[in-house]
Amino acid sequence: MKKLLILLLLLCVSFSAKAQTADELKKEQAPKKAKIKKLQGEVKALQTKIDALPGWRISAFGTIGASLSGFNNWYARTAPNTSAGNIGITINGFANLIEDTFFWRNSGTVTLGWVKIDNRDDTSDTDTFETATDVFTISSLYGRRINKKWAFSALGEYRTTLLDNFNDPGYLDFGAGLTWTAANNLVVVIHPGNYNFVFSDASAVFESSLGAKIVADYTAKYHKLSIKSNLSMYQSYKDGDLSNWTFTNSFGYTIWKGIGLGFELGLRDNKQEALNNALTNFDPIANPTQATPTFGNVDNKLQSYWLFGLSYAF
Repeated sequence: MKKLLILLLLLCVSFSAKAQTADELKKEQAPKKAKIKKLQGEVKALQTKIDALPGWRISAFGTIGASLSGFNNWYARTAPNTSAGNIGITINGFANLIEDTFFWRNSGTVTLGWVKIDNRDDTSDTDTFETATDVFTISSLYGRRINKKWAFSALGEYRTTLLDNFNDPGYLDFGAGLTWTAANNLVVVIHPGNYNFVFSDASAVFESSLGAKIVADYTAKYHKLSIKSNLSMYQSYKDGDLSNWTFTNSFGYTIWKGIGLGFELGLRDNKQEALNNALTNFDPIANPTQATPTFGNVDNKLQSYWLFGLSYAF
């Protein structure tokens, strides 16, 4: 009995000593955590000052997503011998020169995607990857400051595809006006004088015109999260059917040594592209009752694409 009591006493003393030691360590840890938090705040404040200094700011991040699958004699499927794949790549980058009296902002975006669905029992089915997403955009904005919030500016922007039908269509915008730069990460371009050059073999559908250009670009980094959002709008003075807009949003979250997860979403409204697509697929012989597509009757649906996968920040 005495031995049992001694053993219980030793256990209680041991637990008490461990609890006491843990409490003492936590007390020592608390002021060190407070110092670390203070230092982190000072480092963040210094980084903000560094970011505000004149000079170049250069950065880029990208996302790659892929999905591959194959079935052999899988009789539960309608097509038991099938292989499929989906690959997507997107890259966003910018090089901005920020000075006290002027700025020069340059950016580029490339988004490419391929898809394959091959039914090996169908000899007419292709076994190659076909282009699914194809976006290429570059822009250059120069501004001479009026004050801290506003600047006289000139913008050049080019948009097209790379893999299929390069420069058909291609859009080249040149314009001048004002740019609002009151926020560090947000730039808003307002150019009432802008000419939208459109290059295409389908000259009956695509037409260049004079109009207004509005661009809102947001680029920021919050700890491990990188964000790039761009809205580019063109309003034609000649005809609303010649107007268009594109809205892209890219996110990259770093997990380990620049590698992480990325997501991109793109939206577009362009009636000229909708009409060109409708005319390309128009077959009066197969559909004799269908009316010839025009700007007046074309179904201008919202265009969209998205990509999710691994990302890398440069």
